[in-house]
Amino acid sequence: MTTRVWDYLAEYEKERPEILDAVEKVFSSGRLILGESVRGFEEEFAAYHGVRHCVGVDNGTNAVKLALQALGIGPGDEVITVSNTAAPTVVAIDAVGAVPVFVDVNETDFLMDTTQVAAAITPRTRCLLPVHLYGQCVDMAPMRSLANEHGLKLLEDCAQAHGARQNGRLAGTWGDAAAYSFYPTKVLGAYGDGGAVLTNDDGVDRALRRLRYYGMEERYYVVGTPGHNSRLDEVQAEILRRKLPRLASYVDGRRAIARRYEEGLADTALRLPATVPGNDHVHYVYVVRHPRRDEIIEALAAQDISLNISYPWPVHTMSGFARFAYPTGSLPVTEGLAREIFSLPMYPSLPATVQGKVIGALREVLSTL
Repeated sequence: MTTRVWDYLAEYEKERPEILDAVEKVFSSGRLILGESVRGFEEEFAAYHGVRHCVGVDNGTNAVKLALQALGIGPGDEVITVSNTAAPTVVAIDAVGAVPVFVDVNETDFLMDTTQVAAAITPRTRCLLPVHLYGQCVDMAPMRSLANEHGLKLLEDCAQAHGARQNGRLAGTWGDAAAYSFYPTKVLGAYGDGGAVLTNDDGVDRALRRLRYYGMEERYYVVGTPGHNSRLDEVQAEILRRKLPRLASYVDGRRAIARRYEEGLADTALRLPATVPGNDHVHYVYVVRHPRRDEIIEALAAQDISLNISYPWPVHTMSGFARFAYPTGSLPVTEGLAREIFSLPMYPSLPATVQGKVIGALREVLSTL
């Protein structure tokens, strides 16, 4: 039986009665689009973070895209971010006509190197977009200070950081807005696509609600900038409402798995994840590093253990973004990581016995390299 990097079936079996009840509630409600479940989830997710507004949207990519639009970011504007991220971060920047400006990441934690941001700011810069990668926060105090100093918008990409904290403060509460994905693999995952944007700005909230509904404030009448059909589905919203109170338990499960990896692999040649002092890591994925990564993945695949690479191609090296003219070598840390990083199985219902098999297989392979 193949050991997967992620699996939801054991969790579903445990939560099945409530998940099916959520579906039944929506189907029996008489309102299938933007009804009670979306409103309820928006209120509860906003309250969890202590912010004024949450706007549910159809996926995490559009959460970033619509947030940028609502913040007034558009054609020709520069958005400073990282290339060591999932492509959707940059796809969203490109979709509004803005220009991604990449800074490198730290060798230790793989997060945005905030010391490089000030030098990347130009007269065309309009937004800073840090990515809280793998489950922990970018150093946000200097990002907030730079945004204030230069009059820039600050948008947090929180797709991988549900429940993560920095010095006690939740991810998603530092910026002018914060974008979330509820893709099934996420720390708080739906049973399909979903996303949301948090903000304390009433104007941004109103703009987001227009943009996710074609640009309409009233039915059939588009106001200002036309939007798209980007609504969070009622069924997914109701499922997320049922799962939100369990977020802490999902995080606890992931942290327990991370501790077992640390204990089982501490004396090996693998470079294990580093948690930044002051950060509460939620371990969305457990990313390790080794110069002979590909050999390790191949050897474990032969034992029916599936690993993943998050991410094998830095965004700036992809042909689809060649027009932004970042030559190979321009982001040396990011490019070096892409050759060495890989992800171990990580999900709250991962059995300890299965994790033990992964650790044992890794130790055996590493001893031969």
